[in-house]
Amino acid sequence: MIHLEYFTFNPFQERCCIAWDNNGYCAFVDPGCYDSDEFSRLTDFVSKHNLKPVCIMLTHAHFDHIYGMTALAKEYGIPVYAHPEEGFTIENTNPMVCKCYGLPLPELFPMICEDSEEGSASEFKPVTEGDTIEVGDLKFEVLETPGHSRGGLCFYERAEGVLFSGDTLFAGAIGRTDHPGGDYDLLMKSIFEKLMILEGTVAVIPGHGPETDIASERNTNPFLMPFNEPYED
Repeated sequence: MIHLEYFTFNPFQERCCIAWDNNGYCAFVDPGCYDSDEFSRLTDFVSKHNLKPVCIMLTHAHFDHIYGMTALAKEYGIPVYAHPEEGFTIENTNPMVCKCYGLPLPELFPMICEDSEEGSASEFKPVTEGDTIEVGDLKFEVLETPGHSRGGLCFYERAEGVLFSGDTLFAGAIGRTDHPGGDYDLLMKSIFEKLMILEGTVAVIPGHGPETDIASERNTNPFLMPFNEPYED
């Protein structure tokens, strides 16, 4: 059985999640903890519930989703799973957007930056479509859903009917595509071909805002009406 605890972090109100099985093996999804107080909220929860961290899973690497990632990887000695294309996000998108908002860049991400003096590339575990990330008894299928960023992913626990959608799909909205690496048509293709085909009862846990489910988004999301489908050549 899957257990979930949600946290809201940083000025962008990013949703981080801890997911764990009945034996306490857990994963951090998009740890955007911005400062030491937010970081302590995660580590205190792990300690209080005697959880055993296994990995960090990134739906994408925009700054608001990775502020606490490097610190957590060091704290627990765990790998980070992300799409290799998110190197573009770290090197190109984050510096530009953080400067615009007057926010600091996240701590360097040695798991992707192979030439970094700190860490090694072996700490970064690249995943792509069809891979599975095992967290104890939980098995998260990796779905490639680019569009919000080049290497956007969703993580689907089929047996539990739970989908971590990151910033691909929200309750009543979709991810923005105006940052470097964004692509509207590609995002819509990802949503229609990868997410809308899932069972309607699948719970959707987005990277911001409330939970939803696939059926609700099929029926009520204004961005998913027929006239918003991706352009066909």
